[in-house]
Amino acid sequence: MGIRKLGYVGLNVTDVDAWTDLLERTLGIGVTTAKFGTDEVALAALDEYKYRVALYPSTQDSPHELGWIVDSPHELDRLSRRLTDAGFTVEDGTPEELELRGATRLRWFTDPVGYRVELAIGEAKARPGDRPPHGSPHGATGLGHFVLAGPKLDELRELYESVLEFKLTDYRAPGLFFFRCNATHHSIALAKAETPSIHHLEFEHGSIDDVGRAYDRAKSNGVPISISLGRHMNDKAISFYVRNPSGFHLEIGCGGIDVGEDWTPHDFGVSDVWGHHHADANPFASPKS
Repeated sequence: MGIRKLGYVGLNVTDVDAWTDLLERTLGIGVTTAKFGTDEVALAALDEYKYRVALYPSTQDSPHELGWIVDSPHELDRLSRRLTDAGFTVEDGTPEELELRGATRLRWFTDPVGYRVELAIGEAKARPGDRPPHGSPHGATGLGHFVLAGPKLDELRELYESVLEFKLTDYRAPGLFFFRCNATHHSIALAKAETPSIHHLEFEHGSIDDVGRAYDRAKSNGVPISISLGRHMNDKAISFYVRNPSGFHLEIGCGGIDVGEDWTPHDFGVSDVWGHHHADANPFASPKS
């Protein structure tokens, strides 16, 4: 009980058109628009729900909100009390924010590195059943996880592990920690960095063929492949990464494992079984890599 899954991510972006081109032309992800205040927000639908990624036009590239779906009103109230007891100020979302998110209730707070974190109840479906955008049986199937890096790693760990009750799945020295809120290996990873940032955001795909086709389209369309095709050691996912218009990575992956209640957290040593060669220096490299 509590937080059920990663629901959505909102991004302030300086080039909505470039983002839309990447999502639609290379990744085959449907993008619609909605009014939010005086802005027109681009909404990327990865599954049957209204959206998983919202793009807010801005003069700078930065996270707008990180949204988690909560099981029930009771759990929302319980987690809100835990946050308040831990020193966080919890606010209610506005009616306009609820409408955009497709939520019935919404609360938010600011995390230790200054990002807005939302806890929401409810999701609005945009299409029936499990049919993904464009009627295709494959392609993107949902929002997987993100990696948050910042200078307050201990405080971020305390927030997610002790206050929001995420479970540590595994870790890698010198300071990269993977947490889960359901059976999926991880929904968030936390890392140490001098300045706050999202290192990458992962889109789940239906099969290795979907990942491969996206890889081919990225090459054909001249999209910068920042980390080559490979398989991770810890969650066993096969993926590649592109550099998105906001400068961080998008991971296109499939095949990540689920874990049970009997899972024991451990240092998984080397980062990859094979592949995942970085075009630039890897900020999380360890001597074992």
